[in-house]
Amino acid sequence: MVSVNLGLVHYVLDHLYGTLLHRTRLGTPFFSKGWGGTKLDLLERMVKQLFPDARCQNWPPTAVQPMWKTVWETNNSCLREGVFRTTCDERLIDALPPESHNARVAFLTPKNIAPEKMSCVVHLAGTGDHTFERRLRLGGPLLKNNIATMVLESPYYGQRRPSMQRGAKLQCVSDLLLLGKATIDEARSLLYWLQTEAGYAKMGICGLSMGGVHAAMVGSLHPTPIATLPFLAPHSAVVPFCEGVYKYATAWDVLREDAAALNQDVTSLTEDAAQKTGITIEQVRDRLRSVLSLTDVTRFPSPKNPQAVIFVGATDDGYIPRHSVMELQKAWPGSEVRWVTGGHVSSFFLHNDAFRKAIVDALDRL
Repeated sequence: MVSVNLGLVHYVLDHLYGTLLHRTRLGTPFFSKGWGGTKLDLLERMVKQLFPDARCQNWPPTAVQPMWKTVWETNNSCLREGVFRTTCDERLIDALPPESHNARVAFLTPKNIAPEKMSCVVHLAGTGDHTFERRLRLGGPLLKNNIATMVLESPYYGQRRPSMQRGAKLQCVSDLLLLGKATIDEARSLLYWLQTEAGYAKMGICGLSMGGVHAAMVGSLHPTPIATLPFLAPHSAVVPFCEGVYKYATAWDVLREDAAALNQDVTSLTEDAAQKTGITIEQVRDRLRSVLSLTDVTRFPSPKNPQAVIFVGATDDGYIPRHSVMELQKAWPGSEVRWVTGGHVSSFFLHNDAFRKAIVDALDRL
């Protein structure tokens, strides 16, 4: 009888999926148009303002008034979709593609229950999550717990995706920081609306993978205690892009050529010319690591109620190593880490019940 190590199977499946999706080079890689020039410089300055040593870290978020339309309605629940102008700083709006200037949100709520007797959780998108559907399926069963679900469409995704972008493959490094900063600002504004306009008693923020990183940042920076639920999330974007599967889907040669061109103050260089400047791929990796270190959640302040923070990691995650998840708990004493059996990709499909239980438990701790 052959014994099968299921953990190894899940880990290998993650890498097979990553190989098919990223290492075959059949599609466009990440950052195929380089660093982003002056946009990257702007983003680096503005993201640094989020860190604990900045006096403005807990400024109240910008208020929004979404324009709502009803998608469907039953005797027990209602789904609406809303649109509002992104709440980014005007300098960032100018840097965003026009398609991303208006934010879209889906709002699934129980009926005939007062908001002050309910909770609401804002769900943020993971890499490649272009629609509302998966997150609505995650949140839908929570209606029986009187928990509403609000789903934010990220910039560069879904109807906010630039026309020249292929799938989820962001064209510039600056786009990754722009996506993150805009998502954080918009999510904080939605939480503020839920509290001050809609009157919800308890609120939370959650996300899977990249969305979990953004959820952790929002939970850290929000001025009032909220449930914070990063699922299958690394402590930093450095992990997937510089150490994990995404490093095989990154246009390293383009980044090297762009870095060489910037150093020489010219528009572009060939790969041979870039080599002659002495810039190596390893130096380019170090530069990307430095830029993406701005997404390191461990540099953010602990949320107002760390007991309402629950991280969920996968035991055999081929994308996010265990040590990265533990870095998050170490940075925020009082938070909890839970583990589901499986890999990164399989856990998206197999462990929604575990994610829902974490949501219910975290809200109960508020």
